[in-house]
Amino acid sequence: MFCRDEWVEGRKPSKKPFLHKFEMTMKSVLLSIAVILLWPCLGAMAVERPMAGHASWYGEEHRGKLMANGRPFDPRKMTAASWFYPLGTRVRVTLRDPALNAGRGGKRAVVVTITDRGPALNLVREGRIIDLGQAAFEQLAPAGQGLIPIQVRPLR
Repeated sequence: MFCRDEWVEGRKPSKKPFLHKFEMTMKSVLLSIAVILLWPCLGAMAVERPMAGHASWYGEEHRGKLMANGRPFDPRKMTAASWFYPLGTRVRVTLRDPALNAGRGGKRAVVVTITDRGPALNLVREGRIIDLGQAAFEQLAPAGQGLIPIQVRPLR
C-alpha cells in the first residue's frame, strides 16, 4: 500500500496509491454505466443506415461457440456478425462484384439475422463491415473467395 522508496528515503508514506486505485475504479464504474445506458441509443441510430464494404465468413471452426445473442453458432443458418446493427436485426446483403454476378438474372443477395459481434475491430478499419455465416456466404460466392464486396441494407 505504501511506496517502498518513501520508507527508504525517510519520508512519511503517503496514501496516494490507495486513492489512485479508488479513483480509477470509480472512473471505470462510471464509464461502464454510461456505456450500458447509451448502447441502445447508439444501436438504434445505426439501424436505418445502409453500408457498403467487404464481407468475410466464418464456419465450422466456430460451430457450437456461443454468439453475442447467447445461442450456439451453427454455420448452416443464415446468420451474420456486425458491430453496426443491433442484435436481431435482419439485413439484406447484396454482392457488388459484377464478375461473381455474371450468369445470373440479377445481383446475388441473401437475408441474414445479426446474431453476433464482429469482424475484429482492426479489420473494420480496413473496410470489413460484416462476417457472414458460412451458409450465407456460399450463396453469394465460393468460400474460397474469402472476401467479397457487398452492400448491407437493414430490413424493417
